[in-house]
Amino acid sequence: VTKNVVLADGTYATQTVYNEPKKAVIDDSTPSLRKMLLGGDVFLGTIVGSALTKICLRASDLPEISSVEVKAMTAKSVLIMCGVVKMAEVNPSPQKSSLSDCKDRLSMCCRCLLDPKAEELLKPLILVEGRKSFSTFLTSIKDKESKDAKKDEPDAPMTQADDLIHFRQLKAMSVQVGDMDLDDGSDLARATGYVDGGSLLESELNHVYPLSGFADPVYAEALVTVRDYDISLEILIINRTPNTLANLTVELATMGDMKIVERPQAHTIGPLDQITIKASIKVSSTETGHIFGTIVYEDTSTQERGYINLNDIHMDIMDYIRPATCTDEIFRSMWAEFEWENKVAISTSISDLQVFLKHVVESTNMNCLTPIDSSEKGSFLAANLYARSVFGEDALVNVSVEKKENDGKLAGYIRIRSKTQGIALSLGDRITNVQRELPQAKS
Repeated sequence: VTKNVVLADGTYATQTVYNEPKKAVIDDSTPSLRKMLLGGDVFLGTIVGSALTKICLRASDLPEISSVEVKAMTAKSVLIMCGVVKMAEVNPSPQKSSLSDCKDRLSMCCRCLLDPKAEELLKPLILVEGRKSFSTFLTSIKDKESKDAKKDEPDAPMTQADDLIHFRQLKAMSVQVGDMDLDDGSDLARATGYVDGGSLLESELNHVYPLSGFADPVYAEALVTVRDYDISLEILIINRTPNTLANLTVELATMGDMKIVERPQAHTIGPLDQITIKASIKVSSTETGHIFGTIVYEDTSTQERGYINLNDIHMDIMDYIRPATCTDEIFRSMWAEFEWENKVAISTSISDLQVFLKHVVESTNMNCLTPIDSSEKGSFLAANLYARSVFGEDALVNVSVEKKENDGKLAGYIRIRSKTQGIALSLGDRITNVQRELPQAKS
């Protein structure tokens, strides 16, 4: 409705009023459970059928319920389960893919209620074993949550900030030998806060790569240190000739998603002398990369220019992968969302299912989300693995393996999904290489 009105200052204005019709109140007395079933919730219908089957089986064991009442309950339960299957077939819903599972589960429940032989076989499985499996699942989830809570707790400091550090060189000469602290190792631990120095040296030696041979005029080796986004190279150069080498340059190049930030400068090395050259490389994604290069120098005695091709440095994807955890719902949603998939066929000499799964988990530095009971034996195993890179990229792995009855070998596939192509291909190459290896026994 539109009309003209006079404002307080004497001017005219147009006023429009909209009248919305009142919504009719619908008295919907449909129960919420029935409303959800009619809405196409196939999984809920399957759960309802399973619950009714358990009620009927337990009712037959109670003396206060007569056999006539049990038969009436059974007839109503079977009728409801048939209606759920019919509803799932007719009603279009997002859970249409669960129709076959719903049919199989409810058909088993109906057979258990109507066939005495089937009831005798399935009754302990449905009433007893199902509860045991569910309690085991809840226990594993509780243990996982407690472990995660412990990880979040701050670690106790290895060395207190106010611990005294004794310097022998600064002590007076009159101090007795017994009063002096000769434990240099503990002093070093107090100063640095790092106790396990042996493993640190071993870790550094594992990342030393020879770049040239001992017979070359110039020997070179590189210590590679990976710090999340940066790769630091410390290249040891040794002049094995009796001549001075001028303008010696290490020319580096990369293959993959890596960029050289700090290039080595030219140096002059005397006869049988050595120097250490540093280089810095920036990494922007999780994928396998290679670092290669050439040493170029000039011999001051012969005025000849020499070239030495260096060995490639293979950057392992495991330097960027960190184990992580997530819920099953988040894993399924990411699995449906990620578009890059790499499928690796299982080809291994390992004959045990759980040993193979443990070997894959340890070799890929991933976390197994599926609780595995070591006491259970079977011919098939399926598990989900999850990890996250230092760049925030998610890596999903599904292991589906079975043990063949004729020869006892393992067969199946390992599927890898990620949001980027590099991590899917690199992780697939890693799994292909390590699955043929035998797991190393820990002492």
